[in-house]
Amino acid sequence: MSLSKICLKNSYRLTFVSLAVTLAGCSLNPFSNDASQSTGTPVVSSSQASGGASSSLEPGRSSATSQPSYNEPVLQRVSEPVPLASGAPNEYVVKVGDTLWDIAGTFLKDPWYWPEIWYVNPDIENPHLIYPGDVLGLVYIDGQPRITNVRGSAYRLSPQARITPLTEAISSIPYEAVAAFLSSGVILEKDQADSLPYLLETRGEHLVAAAGNEIYVRGISGDALGSRYNVVHIGDPLHDPDDNRLIGYEGLVVGEGQLQRGGDPATVALTDTNREALRGDRLLPEVVDLPLNFFPTAPGSVVDGRIISVVGGVTQIGQYQVVVMNRGSNHGLSIGDVLSVFQTGEVIRDRIAGGKVRLPDEQAGTVMVFKTFDRISYGLVMEATQAIHVLDAVRNPIR
Repeated sequence: MSLSKICLKNSYRLTFVSLAVTLAGCSLNPFSNDASQSTGTPVVSSSQASGGASSSLEPGRSSATSQPSYNEPVLQRVSEPVPLASGAPNEYVVKVGDTLWDIAGTFLKDPWYWPEIWYVNPDIENPHLIYPGDVLGLVYIDGQPRITNVRGSAYRLSPQARITPLTEAISSIPYEAVAAFLSSGVILEKDQADSLPYLLETRGEHLVAAAGNEIYVRGISGDALGSRYNVVHIGDPLHDPDDNRLIGYEGLVVGEGQLQRGGDPATVALTDTNREALRGDRLLPEVVDLPLNFFPTAPGSVVDGRIISVVGGVTQIGQYQVVVMNRGSNHGLSIGDVLSVFQTGEVIRDRIAGGKVRLPDEQAGTVMVFKTFDRISYGLVMEATQAIHVLDAVRNPIR
C-alpha cells in the first residue's frame, strides 16, 4: 500500500475517532468558548462581522479574498425537537455551488434553526467552515437531531493538500446575488451621505462628466494613489413609514473612478460610467466587505418592521433580490437573522355590513439579513411564496 493511501486511511480513522469524542463531550452551543479555543479560530460576533454601523457601503477587503466572518447568535433552545425536512438524508456530501441555506433546508423544515443542531468537530481545522466534499451526518443524541461534519473531504486530508483556502468554504447565501446590488444601486444613511467625499467640479469645459474625464473631489484624505471609487448620485429620500423620519437616500450608481492626485481638492479619473456625473455626486470606496459566511438563525429579539426599498427599482420582489428594511442593529437585528415577510392586507369595503375592513397579513416569503446598520439593514429574499412589495411587513419567523 502506498504511503499516501496509508496517510489517508489514518486520517479517516482519526476523524471518526474525533467524531465520537465530539458527540460524547462537546457543548450543545457550537459557538461556545471551548470550541473556539480548541481550534484557535476566533468566533467573530455579529457586531464585528457587520463592521459597525458607520456606513451602508464600507471600505475593506473584498469578501472574495477576506477571511469569512461568523455571527454569534443568542441561541434560544426550543422546547420541542427541531422539525426535520421531509425526506431529510442521514448523510449529505457537500457540493461546489452549495450554500449553507441550501444545506440547512435539506435537513430542516426551517433552515434558520441550523445553529440549534450544528455540532462542530474541534479536530477538524476551522470546524465552523464547510467545504465541498465534506460529509455531513444526521445523528441523534438524547433523542435530539444533531448534524456534524462526519469527515473532511479527501482533498483536504490528502498529504498533497492539507490546507484549503478559507475562500473555498461554502457561503451562507449566493455571493453573485448579493454582489449584484452594487451595480444597481445603494442605500445611503443620512449621516453617511452628508460625510462622503463629493464631486466639486469637472476638469475642463464640461458641465457634466463621463468616462475619460477627470473630476475634482473634496473630502478625500489619506487614500493611496490608484484607489478606486464608486460615484453615486443622491436620489430620492427614504422615510421610515412608522414615524416619517428621514433615514437615508436611494443612491444611483453613476460609474467608477480612480484617484490620480491627492489633495483638497483631489483629482479622480472616471474610468467607466453609465450616466453623467454631476456636481454634488458622492464617492464611495469601490471595495466593500460583505461577510457571506454566517449562520442563519432566528432573531434574539422581537422584530416588527417593513421593507422600505428594493435595490433595482422593481415593484414586485422575488427570490434573491436585495431589499432594505427599516430595522437595524438598534432594533436587535444581526447578520444572519431570518425574518418572515408578510404581505400587507388590503383594505376593502364590506358590502354586507358596510364600512371598511383590512384583510389579514399573509406570509409571503423569507428574508435573511446580510448587512446591518443603526436604523436599516440589507436582506436577501431567500424564498418568495407570493409577490412581495415595498411596505410589506418583516417579523420574526414562525413555525
